[in-house]
Amino acid sequence: MPPLPPRAKTTASRNNSKVRKRQPVLWKLFKIMLVTGFTFALLFSGWFFLTPSGNEYRYMLADSLITTQHREWAKYIIGEKALKERIALYVNQFEEMGEERDTHTINGNSPEDGLNQGESDSDKLTSIEEVDGEGFHGYLLSVKDPKKIRLVVPNKRGRGEKVTSMVKRTGAIAGVNAGGFSDPNWRGNGFKPIGLVISNGKILYNGLGDNNSVQIVGLDKNGKMLAGKYSVKELMELGIAEAVSFSPRIIVNGKGLIPNRSQGWGVAPRTVMAQREDGTIMFLLIDGRQPGYSIGATLYDAQEILLEHGAVIAANLDGGSSTVLVTENGDIVNKPSSSSGERYLPTGFLVFEDPDAVEVPNIWAGLKPSEIDAGKW
Repeated sequence: MPPLPPRAKTTASRNNSKVRKRQPVLWKLFKIMLVTGFTFALLFSGWFFLTPSGNEYRYMLADSLITTQHREWAKYIIGEKALKERIALYVNQFEEMGEERDTHTINGNSPEDGLNQGESDSDKLTSIEEVDGEGFHGYLLSVKDPKKIRLVVPNKRGRGEKVTSMVKRTGAIAGVNAGGFSDPNWRGNGFKPIGLVISNGKILYNGLGDNNSVQIVGLDKNGKMLAGKYSVKELMELGIAEAVSFSPRIIVNGKGLIPNRSQGWGVAPRTVMAQREDGTIMFLLIDGRQPGYSIGATLYDAQEILLEHGAVIAANLDGGSSTVLVTENGDIVNKPSSSSGERYLPTGFLVFEDPDAVEVPNIWAGLKPSEIDAGKW
């Protein structure tokens, strides 16, 4: 019997053969990727945990998390014990950075002289310039006459007010966020400040309790910037006009207090107030937490920018998702990082043509700090 002719391969059998041939290739690619990924993870872990540069980056990342609502996540990077030690270290450093007495003086020339006579760009009361650095973008608001700045608070009880609303309501030229506030779970209503709030020489809020002194940022009646650790009595004797509580002070008597970027309290959005010898007040605002646009800056970065612009004193204000720069008509210049939009705040530093015409009500009159629910809307 003659042999049967070979059986022709069907389409299905040909496809199965291709699949069998592809499977070993795919498996080899998968194994290569697996080994490569494992090797990379091993090398990265060795660098991240065992080298000086890796440790520096690791602690900077932890510091950045400490400034957010996810502070507890930092323990997965440096450990829970190290996290507590890190926070305590910064608290102690910030206190020490506020101790040295500031001796800077400002000249007696009135920057408002000639503002309305042939006014040029250099004579304008305010100016804004953009600033850039390693991974960040921001703005520098300069105010030539420090006496044109007034601390403004909300005009209604129960919650804070957006800086855009403050500017529109009062007819200000510009405004920035100012002091800190109690912010349970990062959902605070912005109505309970931290420490002191002083406007036009009057104490509107005093939450110091048994503390004899507190770190403040503000201006005296002559337009000189005050920043550092003071008692209420000292502030009154110095003729304080506008002030909020926040820290740390990063420049005093013309010298920077933060030695390097690794000790700059992580990368975050920033609001910093400073003054030059000629009396000009500068507000530096750095955007952050927005990859592809601006990640944020360390306090060392802010310090160096302000020193380059002639600052003789500078101090940190509330930053993070509170950082906002607003111009006339309530236009927001920067890009606030809050996912829910501009925040409700208890205080803002605003600039006016005629600050004496602005009435700032004491919305905390008769209220005890312990009676204020910071989370109730």
